[in-house]
Amino acid sequence: MDDIDQKIIATLRRNARASVSELALELKISRSTVRARMERLKAAGDILGYTVVLRGDVFEQPVRGIMMIKIEGKGTQRIVALLNKMTEITALHTTNGKWDLILELGTDTLTHFDDVLRRVRLIDGIAASETNLLLSTKRSSNATRSIILD
Repeated sequence: MDDIDQKIIATLRRNARASVSELALELKISRSTVRARMERLKAAGDILGYTVVLRGDVFEQPVRGIMMIKIEGKGTQRIVALLNKMTEITALHTTNGKWDLILELGTDTLTHFDDVLRRVRLIDGIAASETNLLLSTKRSSNATRSIILD
């Protein structure tokens, strides 16, 4: 993926509905170049799709955070299965280092957020956790959080 491909993707992250003509004009390249590169990126699996960001996607879960979890023993699969049932967890990542899992959480209120943290911490096999509230989003490639908030 070269610099032009990166610029196309960056522009699409800001506006997934941008037309080929708009992309070509903004990037100062031909429409045929934009079209061919987008088709190649799709065929290679680099671009998997396009999305719409709704107001509700941003505002229904105004309280968001990241929770790092340390697991004792070999219970990772069982714990991941339990966490995957919690609708407030918007993403779940395995990682290396001090923490075994990183959760992205979203709720409508701080009280609800606190309840989710309590429920997660009560899961047998979770040895430790650390949580950080997300105060504002300056940049995100996540489709549901791709709006830049000031």
